[in-house]
Amino acid sequence: MENGVVLSSLLTTSKRLKMEKTAGVSEIRNAFPALRRQVGEYDAAYFDGPGGTQIPGAVSDAMVDYLHNHNANTHWEYLSSRETDQIISESRMKVATFLNADPSGIVFGANMTTLTFHLARALVKRFEEGSWIVVTDLDHQANVAPWVQSARERGVRVARVRMTPDGQLNQADLSDFVKPGASLLAVGAASNALGTMNDLPRLVAMAAKAGSLTFIDAVHSAPHALTDFEGVGCDFLACSPYKIYGPHAGVLAARPELINELDVARLDPAPNEAPERLETGTLSHEAIAGTAAAIDFLAGCSKGETLRDQLATTFDSLHARGQDLLEEMWMGLESIPGVTLFGPPPDRPRTPTLGFTLDGVPSSVVASTLSALYGVFVSHGDFYASPVTETLGLGDEGLVRAGCACYTTREEVERLVSGVSEIAAGERSP
Repeated sequence: MENGVVLSSLLTTSKRLKMEKTAGVSEIRNAFPALRRQVGEYDAAYFDGPGGTQIPGAVSDAMVDYLHNHNANTHWEYLSSRETDQIISESRMKVATFLNADPSGIVFGANMTTLTFHLARALVKRFEEGSWIVVTDLDHQANVAPWVQSARERGVRVARVRMTPDGQLNQADLSDFVKPGASLLAVGAASNALGTMNDLPRLVAMAAKAGSLTFIDAVHSAPHALTDFEGVGCDFLACSPYKIYGPHAGVLAARPELINELDVARLDPAPNEAPERLETGTLSHEAIAGTAAAIDFLAGCSKGETLRDQLATTFDSLHARGQDLLEEMWMGLESIPGVTLFGPPPDRPRTPTLGFTLDGVPSSVVASTLSALYGVFVSHGDFYASPVTETLGLGDEGLVRAGCACYTTREEVERLVSGVSEIAAGERSP
C-alpha cells in the first residue's frame, strides 16, 4: 500500500509539473476569437472539435498576411512567388516535425478525403487480382469508401474488420484478414465517433509481417496524441489541419519512394517528384500558411529546446487535462437516467470525445436544445462513421457527440452535464 501511495504521489507530481510547463486554459482561451461569442447569458462552449476546432487569431493572421503580402503562384522568379515557395517549404518542414515524418513525403491537399481518394486510385493499381484490402467498421467513411471503390474498379477484394459492441476492433477478424495476401490495411488511429484509440504499433507490425502496406487515418487522433509516423512504421498517414486548430486543408504523410512509384493522375508539366507529384493544381497557399501557424501555436504553449520537444510537452499536458475533463463528463452523464454512453470507459485508451444517446429524445433535439438554451455546441448523427452507428443499432439520429479541446473548461463540462440532465428530466425544451 505504501508503494502504491508513493507511486500515486509521483504520478500526481509529474502531471502537475508537465502542466506547469504549458500554458493554462485561460491563457490558451485568450488566443481564440471565437470564444468571445455569446449565446444568451452564456459564453459559447464548443464541444464540436471532432468535426473541426476553432482557430487561434495567430492562424487567421498568418492566412491574411499571406493573402495581403505574398499571394502568388509557385516556382517563378519574382519576389512574391519565391516567398510563396518559401512559405510552402517551411510549412512542409513544420508538418513533418509535427508528424515525425520526412518533409519530402508531406503532401498538401483540399482535405483528407480528397487526398485518400487520389492515393487509393493510384495505389490499388499496384495490387494483384486475388489480393485484398482490409478496412474496418470502426472507421470514418473517408478511410473506407476510397478503398472500396478503387478495389471494385481493379477487381481487388475488400475484407471488413467488424467492431465489437464496446467500440473495439474484432481481434479474430484482424487475425483472419491481416495475413499474406492482404495488400493494404487501412485503419484509423482513433474513432471519431467513440474516441477509441487503436494499438497502432501492433496493427502496423501485423501488416508488415503479412507483407501488407498500411494507411493510417490520424484525423481524430492528431489533436490528442502527438503523431509519430516514423515510430509507428506505417507507409501512409493522413490528417486534417482543421481538427488541430488550423484551416480547412488536408495533409498526407507518405514514404517518398512510394510516392515516386505511384501511377498517379497528374498533368505532364507538373513536378514529377515527391511530394508535389501527388499535389494536383494550385493549392490553398493561405491554408498551408495557416497550418504552419497552428503548429507554431501548439508548440508555443510549452517550452522546449526544439519544436518537437515543445509539441511533446504540450500534448502531454493537454492529454492530462483532457483526461480529467473526460472523466468528469463520463461520470456526470452516466448518472443521468436515460443516458447511454458508448465507447471505451475513461480507464481505456481513448480520446476526450464521448458519444451518447438520451432515451426518448432525438440526438438532433438534444443538440439544438443544448445550443439554444445553454450555449453548448455538440454535434449529432453518424459523423460519416456510419458503420459504427449501424453496429450499435442506432437509427438516422445516431449519437450526440461531445469532444473536449485545448480550450474546454470544467465549467463548460458541468454546463453540458447540467443541460442534458434538465432535458432528461423534461425541465427544458427548445
